[in-house]
Amino acid sequence: MKQYDVIVIGDANVDLVVAGCSDMPGPGQEVFVRNITLHVGGGAALFSLSLARLGLRTAFNGVLGDDGFGQFVKERFNQSGIDTRFIRTSNRNNTGISIAINPEKDRSFISYMGSNAELDLQQLDMRSVVLGRHVHLTGYRGSRNHAEYMDMTRRIKALGLTVSIDVGWDDTGEWYKGVFELMEEVNVFFMNEVEAQHYTGCSSAEACLKTLSAHSRHTVLKLGAMGAAAAVDGRMLYRSGFEVPVVDTTGAGDAFNAGYMYGFLTGQPPEQCLLYANACGAMSVSQFGGSPEALNHAAMEQFIAEKAGRTTDHWQIAQ
Repeated sequence: MKQYDVIVIGDANVDLVVAGCSDMPGPGQEVFVRNITLHVGGGAALFSLSLARLGLRTAFNGVLGDDGFGQFVKERFNQSGIDTRFIRTSNRNNTGISIAINPEKDRSFISYMGSNAELDLQQLDMRSVVLGRHVHLTGYRGSRNHAEYMDMTRRIKALGLTVSIDVGWDDTGEWYKGVFELMEEVNVFFMNEVEAQHYTGCSSAEACLKTLSAHSRHTVLKLGAMGAAAAVDGRMLYRSGFEVPVVDTTGAGDAFNAGYMYGFLTGQPPEQCLLYANACGAMSVSQFGGSPEALNHAAMEQFIAEKAGRTTDHWQIAQ
């Protein structure tokens, strides 16, 4: 029996969430805001927290600075039952920091990559990977590390593990078409709608999904408040989202991924995976911080049950 359900490889940092910032200060000025809170950040880290809180045995593999913020992240991981023994401590960079401004609206970020820049798949200790039955990857950067991700994905699958990837936003604007080659190797591939539009050149979610499904047996498309869609073995599925008050959208996509992978790794059909994913994403945006501390399997099921009679959520085959 494997020691872990999931090995997560990717970024971890801290998020400073600034709420109620109506104006940015000019030179020599000071602006007072409604609140500033400290949370764990980074897509891979937030995914890990949500997945562990749902009950899957999770280990994290990344790089943190030798500082107070790095210790803060490790403490939060340990509290959620995430194994941190594979985390490397940097002696060159501090832990990354991201300042999220106005998280309840179209949030803006000021970020320092820090120790996350040192994550190198070529230096990864594969002895940690074989302890799990699934690996989740983040940090894909197009042509800059495409060869590394192709090699790592193939090595992981050769060991008998399944692989999922959230491709993430391309801050270079390259939108490297080699991503379609990577999709062919990955068991579950996540994108949001805007990313998919950039990669495919299509304008509608349906057209994007059709294009992506030609390269992947299992693609999940995040549609924000509209819900999500998936293409699995050529069959296209859709679930609308839950209507909830939005407090903080930071990390909602990562909580969504965790809900979906929880369903996938517990043997649920895609329609149930989408339901779990939408529920976790909705629970995430309902409070500050990317991974709600109240999230667990029972809370997720209760959320779904309470919303069942008061939501437009439905299940259909996309044509």
